[in-house]
Amino acid sequence: MTYVLLMIGFFLLIKGADFFVDGCSSVAKLLKVPSVVIGLTVVAFGTSMPEASVSINAALKGANDLAVSNVIGSNIFNLLVVLGACAAIRPLHAKWSVLKKEFPFSIVITVILFVAMGGWQISKVIKGEGTFVLGRMGGIILFVLFIVFVASTVMDAVRSRQSIEEAGEPEEEYKVLTPVRTVIYIVGGAVGIVAGGNIVVSSATDIALQFGLSQTFIGLTIVALGTSLPELVTSLVAAGKGENDLALGNVVGSNVFNILLILGVSAAIHPITVQITAIYDTLILIASSLVVYLCAFSKKQFSKFEGTLFLLMYLAFFAYILIR
Repeated sequence: MTYVLLMIGFFLLIKGADFFVDGCSSVAKLLKVPSVVIGLTVVAFGTSMPEASVSINAALKGANDLAVSNVIGSNIFNLLVVLGACAAIRPLHAKWSVLKKEFPFSIVITVILFVAMGGWQISKVIKGEGTFVLGRMGGIILFVLFIVFVASTVMDAVRSRQSIEEAGEPEEEYKVLTPVRTVIYIVGGAVGIVAGGNIVVSSATDIALQFGLSQTFIGLTIVALGTSLPELVTSLVAAGKGENDLALGNVVGSNVFNILLILGVSAAIHPITVQITAIYDTLILIASSLVVYLCAFSKKQFSKFEGTLFLLMYLAFFAYILIR
């Protein structure tokens, strides 16, 4: 029954996020908010809602390992599996604007997270000794960076929108719902996200206890995969249609939201005790980000070979967390 509840939780998370995004997009369109701003803010936030629901619920319930490992696991999965699968299907174009700003920023904030979890003491992290905690101050700093990131993204989007209008290019269309359906989508989506998050946290914790597995392992595998399904499915569909040049921006944006918004809010609510394994996993995320960035920067695209390499890197990571 626990496994059935876990699947129900994932279904509620994914469908809830889908309805929430459609509802918010409709509101934004009715209020004449530029479509590009909707895509970079509302939609990006919506696709990160499953991770947010799981991690914040985990923080409130004291399942701290699950909160951190869910975010780190989702980010590694996004980088290596989502981008890898898209590139393996068809060479993936890397937009210069993302390589110049968002991608380096995502690496920098991961390093900040790494240092913050070690109490801002590099020597402590290197030695791997003592208690590691992502405290409220670290959470607040991450959340402030999130606000700065969103404000910068919105300003860039508005400038981009003005350039598009001046060039006379057709604007992107978003679904506009009736007022009643809009309210139903937003409220229903939010309820589904919160309920699904509760069910996933409880079920995953029960499974971990049944098999003697750690919350960290469950968070890095089952929960990370489940909450990353929206990004994976969307990117694979886009790749199949030849529109996979958007995948890099989607993944990088989602990873930034996951660290700054989700861990920022979670830690601000309740300091998160971090296991040394999560410190190592964060180092793996930083290393993976650098590898992916160098591949993208060198040729401004990911080849099928590089996509396959990323998938093999994830298999190696999965084997590592399985045997440790």
